[in-house]
Amino acid sequence: MMSGKRIILGSGSPRRMELMQKAGFSVEVMVSNADENFDENMELADVAEMLAVRKAQDLLAHIGSDDVLVTADSVVILNGKIYNKPTNRSEAISMLTELSGQAHEVITGVCICFEHKLQSFSEKTIVSFSELTESEIQDYVDHCAPYDKAGAYGIQEWIGWAKIEKIDGSYANVMGLPVEKVYKILVDYCNVQIK
Repeated sequence: MMSGKRIILGSGSPRRMELMQKAGFSVEVMVSNADENFDENMELADVAEMLAVRKAQDLLAHIGSDDVLVTADSVVILNGKIYNKPTNRSEAISMLTELSGQAHEVITGVCICFEHKLQSFSEKTIVSFSELTESEIQDYVDHCAPYDKAGAYGIQEWIGWAKIEKIDGSYANVMGLPVEKVYKILVDYCNVQIK
């Protein structure tokens, strides 16, 4: 990074860190303690962006005026229901069973704060799963750590290579961050320069 700006990733997600680094950014991690509950009457497509903004607001007091803060939240939506991170094995198995053979939405909300001004947006990708057998689901849950992933799966793992038939939209978005849009905002709006 040539600009000297400090880029703070307001997320503990190792996948978001990886995506930012692969895009050429040097980032520091600062994890938000913001409440991730939401009003069940709100539009499901707005939840991820609302949570990303909430995370940014939680961290604003801890960043300098020249710092750039990036926060994000991802949700999986199928048939009017949000699938968050599973809390246990049976919930992970249940989620993957419901997603099996279905096309669902992955929506990532992003909030970027620069000079204490917030800019937020959402990106949607449609992911189509082929059928998963019961043994495939159980093996995946037992060996691929689904508990920190919305919808209980990671597209970059076995399930993505073997059981996702197609995606309509950004692959990186399904991993947790729509890198192309984030890159554009950081370079064009925040004047971040990379080598």
